Amino acid sequence: MPQPLQAQVMGAGPTGALAALALADAGWQVTIVDPLGPSALLERTRAYAFTQSSRKLLERLGLWQACDPLMVPFRRLELLDLGARASVAFALADLAAPFAQRQGAAQRQGAALGWIAQHRPLMAVLLERLQVHPAITTQLGQSMAPAMGSSPADLVVAADGPHSPIREALGIGLWQWSYRQSCLTATVAMRGSDDDQAWELLRPEGPFAVLPLGEGQFQVVWSAPQGRCRQLESLADAAFLDALAGALPDRFQPDGLLDQPRAFPVALQLARRQHRGSCVLLGESGHRCHPVGGQGLNLCWRDVAVLHRLAQRASAGRLAAERLPAAYGLRRWPDLLLTLAATDLLVRLFSNRAPLLLPLRRLGLVALARLPWLRRFSLAAMTHGPCQVLGG
Repeated sequence: MPQPLQAQVMGAGPTGALAALALADAGWQVTIVDPLGPSALLERTRAYAFTQSSRKLLERLGLWQACDPLMVPFRRLELLDLGARASVAFALADLAAPFAQRQGAAQRQGAALGWIAQHRPLMAVLLERLQVHPAITTQLGQSMAPAMGSSPADLVVAADGPHSPIREALGIGLWQWSYRQSCLTATVAMRGSDDDQAWELLRPEGPFAVLPLGEGQFQVVWSAPQGRCRQLESLADAAFLDALAGALPDRFQPDGLLDQPRAFPVALQLARRQHRGSCVLLGESGHRCHPVGGQGLNLCWRDVAVLHRLAQRASAGRLAAERLPAAYGLRRWPDLLLTLAATDLLVRLFSNRAPLLLPLRRLGLVALARLPWLRRFSLAAMTHGPCQVLGG
């Protein structure tokens, strides 16, 4: 009986951990390495938005049942352009895309447009699965350098983040653009929205997402100029809540700040290639986009989905292991280019005060509100990825 293929995953965040589980599910022996220990990997205080593409991957890997209790579903998404004074609401009926024959009707896609989950409980599930999987060896709290230098693996997966030392060591350059914005995240208790409704507010200073966490709690993702975010981060709780109330429409009433606001820079990044030799770049080691529309982690997990399919082919002998990295890179380019271009266009189109653009923006949202097929097409691109919509 042939020996299983060997993979080494460098980085144990949500994307690296899921990649290790996906490779093990495909029949590979996996070692996962991260300089952070389990407690440090759990510490991040933020929430993620999950689309249908991520749900399907978790189901394929047998993880959805464990993750489902952590997920807060939202069944309505309101897109509101505060500059153009126009809005459009997406509902469950809009999941039935024009290509429903291929993707299935809305009922088959789960009774939610998407889900929100906080980092700590999600990461706890992934770490627990890593620890108990017989095909996975965990080396958490250990330096990546010795593991990388002595790796006999058939495949090395770089999932070590946007400042990836592995990408730099491989000499893979970046195309990148730093936005003049930062993003600030905070968890707040707030009135004015249902617990199953999410909001994307398009404001001149940047997009602003309000994501439900259940029981009257919401994660806000506030894009603003870098200096403004630094100032907000330093405010006392009461002053921050006052600033938040002033930035939101009148219907929202913030009542309490539940964690420390944290600001981080945002940028568009794309590695000039997604593989080199036996190594592939996964997640933010290979690309990064503005968080508008909640595309970031879902784009990373679509990397994992492609890697999983190719790893299954390699295990079955239908793809030589040495050809897997090049096949992965080739398959990821369309999705990466389309998603990064779409998020960048949204930021540039809506994060400004240009009066000439206001009629165009208003016209676009009115068309979305009035044309169900256009609304369904747009939602399908957001929830499944643009390549699924276009037949890729």
